[in-house]
Amino acid sequence: MKNDEPMKIRFASPYTTEEDVEAVAEVIRSRWLVSGPKVDALEAKFREMTGARYAIAVSSWTTGGFLALKAMGIGPGDEVIVPSLTYIATANVVQHCGATPVFADIDPLSYNIDPDDIERKITDKTRAIIPVDQIGMPCEIDLINDLAAKHGLKVIDDAACATGARFRGKPLGALTDVTIFSLHARKLVTAGEGGMILTDDESLATTMRLLSRQGMSITDAERHGAASRTFETYPLVGYNFRLSDIAAALALVQIGRLDEIVAKRRELAARYNTLLADVPWVVTPHEPEHCESCFQSYMIGLTDDAPLNRGDLMDYLDSFGVTTRRGIMASHLEPVYAGSSPSLPATEKAVENTVLLPLHHELTAAEQEYVVRVIAKAS
Repeated sequence: MKNDEPMKIRFASPYTTEEDVEAVAEVIRSRWLVSGPKVDALEAKFREMTGARYAIAVSSWTTGGFLALKAMGIGPGDEVIVPSLTYIATANVVQHCGATPVFADIDPLSYNIDPDDIERKITDKTRAIIPVDQIGMPCEIDLINDLAAKHGLKVIDDAACATGARFRGKPLGALTDVTIFSLHARKLVTAGEGGMILTDDESLATTMRLLSRQGMSITDAERHGAASRTFETYPLVGYNFRLSDIAAALALVQIGRLDEIVAKRRELAARYNTLLADVPWVVTPHEPEHCESCFQSYMIGLTDDAPLNRGDLMDYLDSFGVTTRRGIMASHLEPVYAGSSPSLPATEKAVENTVLLPLHHELTAAEQEYVVRVIAKAS
């Protein structure tokens, strides 16, 4: 590394432009800041993109997951199967409904939930499965849907990181009972914060929409546009989980660039794959032929004979200016869920041996080459 000029390489960066700034400014100038025409337009765009019949914009993936479970009537005494290897919100929404998250292990190649272990965890209390499309890689949706149909269960696809990903050539969004995307700042399409629920089920969609706006029977925009005095009613006890027009305006511009964003991230991931091919102790992402990841993140694994463990590798990279993050967390090992699960060997191995490398729209080929040279020299 003596011949290399030290570089400072960021781990991630939101892809924003002046077009984004102007879109948000336009909403502020309009003085319509709450859920309104921009939210309606964003929902329409997601319906068009995914083929789903209904789209409900909400304040986060977490509120979307909670609403889906509530609309399905899932609560105390029920169990929902989730992967442990996921951001903890996937399990938390189950707890928020009063149900019990049951953790399943993963496939060690894809890091997605293992359908065989899902079936082993099904009991007479199981009501739903929440698989996760890990960091943009679609899970085995067909197999999971088959299991759900066999046992009379609902499937909520946690596609928080997978906007723009495809499964068997189809975009995610209309392939399960409910699909939920995140619009967080680190996602490919961002509103800063936010989420989008997709479903083909009219009854679920109606209930989730009502619940998201305090149970109010009509929207603010519908009331504002009514020809005569109109009063709303409240048939349900709901929540304030709405998305603002300010946030929706940002996401609308972002989603117009989605094809470009996905293509760029796949290009960056392919370059990493090529550069890392000569590092024998690094395992690059596995992408099944029937899946197309959007590569929200790029995660490497370390072989058993790697010269450094995960923590030492992260420290080593940091000493050369390369910012990294640990791989996906294991929720069942966190204090809040301690003792809630039997051993999950593939999950526990993955959480100890995975690292997220820098990946964002401004990352250059030269920076990727530098990252890999640093990794290759680690010993």
